[in-house]
Amino acid sequence: MKRDLPKNIVEDIGIAIVLEGETPESKFWYVYIINRKKETINNVLVSSRGYDYTDGKDIQTTTLRHFIGDINGNSFAKIEPIDEALFGLTNEYWLSYYINGIIYDKKFIFLPESVVDSNFVRIPIINKPGVLIG
Repeated sequence: MKRDLPKNIVEDIGIAIVLEGETPESKFWYVYIINRKKETINNVLVSSRGYDYTDGKDIQTTTLRHFIGDINGNSFAKIEPIDEALFGLTNEYWLSYYINGIIYDKKFIFLPESVVDSNFVRIPIINKPGVLIG
């Protein structure tokens, strides 16, 4: 039964949408995974998708799967670039990884219009502006 499974709680791991750079014409954004743990996380897999339901229409992006590999403690890895046009959708990142052979997983959800200047923070370890969950 589901209640018999151990509760492997994801802590000190975050997903961030980061402003990587900008020109007068456009901004460049990347999605990162941030490991604030002291230990390495192994076999990191991230599934990403965007979706919305507007004006009676179901909008969905393609589901992408990214195998990141291992991420050392107190470090980060790029997951994917993201276009500003997708900020109006719900952007979901489902993360799975192992520590000492035990699997952990968590879903991170950026709600529509949550990537705005008023939500920006200085992203730890990366030291760039963006929006962080976790």
